[in-house]
Amino acid sequence: MTSAEFEKATDYRFKEEDIARAQALVGRWAPSGSREHLTVATHDAMRNFARGYGDDNPLFTSEVYGTTTRWGAQIAPPMIPIALNRPFYGDRAEQPLKRPSFRGIHVFVSGSTWNWYRPVQEGDQLFSFGGTESVVEKPSEFAERSLLVTYASIKINQRAEIVAIFHTERKTAREKGKYAAIEPATYTDDDLARLDAVYAAEETRGAEARWWEDVTVGDTLTPMAKGPLTMTDMIVFHAGGYGFVPYAPTANRIAYRNRLRIAPFYVKNEYGIPDVAQRVHWDSAWAQAIGNPMAYDYGVMRDCWLSHFMTDWMGDDGWLVSQSSEIRKFNYMGDSHILTGEVVAKRTEQDRCLVDIEMRGTNQRGDVTCPGRATIALPSRGHGPVVLPEPPAELEEQARVMMARHLELVGERRR
Repeated sequence: MTSAEFEKATDYRFKEEDIARAQALVGRWAPSGSREHLTVATHDAMRNFARGYGDDNPLFTSEVYGTTTRWGAQIAPPMIPIALNRPFYGDRAEQPLKRPSFRGIHVFVSGSTWNWYRPVQEGDQLFSFGGTESVVEKPSEFAERSLLVTYASIKINQRAEIVAIFHTERKTAREKGKYAAIEPATYTDDDLARLDAVYAAEETRGAEARWWEDVTVGDTLTPMAKGPLTMTDMIVFHAGGYGFVPYAPTANRIAYRNRLRIAPFYVKNEYGIPDVAQRVHWDSAWAQAIGNPMAYDYGVMRDCWLSHFMTDWMGDDGWLVSQSSEIRKFNYMGDSHILTGEVVAKRTEQDRCLVDIEMRGTNQRGDVTCPGRATIALPSRGHGPVVLPEPPAELEEQARVMMARHLELVGERRR
């Protein structure tokens, strides 16, 4: 593909009608009809999702280890809802609204907040409902114009129990190439040895209980390494289940049909072959065409890293209550990160013994690209085992009503 064709493919500006459509969707919650790459939490699905971001915790990856824990079985990593979803049926809106296309405009995750309420185990299916919470136009150092859209998603299982609630900020921007001059990372053997030393010192707390009473404000966590980021990392992350919704990158005949369905999503590469615009995550030539120096990760990959950092620290008996993050900078091919954190508070709320942790991922340039904060419930010698948090009662009732209607519609379709 010539530079002129690349320019044509990216030469778009915000359309006011797209912004208006986005704003009209605020508060219009609905069931999600998306079918993610994973629809059932099998042993393999849970294991492969964890391994996709480098997590070998046996609680998530072993079929038998979990039987000796308080959970009684293997459980899924906290972030698996990003890759696990079945279509959730509901009644059509009386006046359906058209979604904005933002054609030629780059969309990326800029932050998220998660709350978890119960584990996902073998055989569980996840469904979701939610929608747009806010649409705000904001100035951006990276783009000529920027729109911050916040989405809410309530993830429920087949029993209509709320598993997790998350809020995702997605920034929609027309880039101006602010970071185009960043050079690819290179490493000496000594550089790699220092990174390897961090990997070698990491540990999964596992069956050794981390008692709330033994944690002190100011405690630092054992650092965790991630990277250097390679194309293999991106392939493995996809193999774990993420990245197939909403545009469904596929192969051969299915890709041909997908190209007919959403032709603007396919842009010719340097060989003249139409390929998915999503390839900014593995094709540096295309990433450069939209203003970046090279290909980069998905923001949710770093959310998975942060959750990995937390679950390694808390042990089998802990519970990750909540996690929030900001994706401040891109994580480019070749970049490496060290995750660090410290306990900043501890407290009791009702029957729960909680600790608050501030954490961050810092790359080899010294840039903090993903600061975050988490709340973890720990077992207590005085208060007993962790009590799982209760989801909002009004959302629980809404989930039950929506699941009942879903099952009615499923029954009608089968008749």
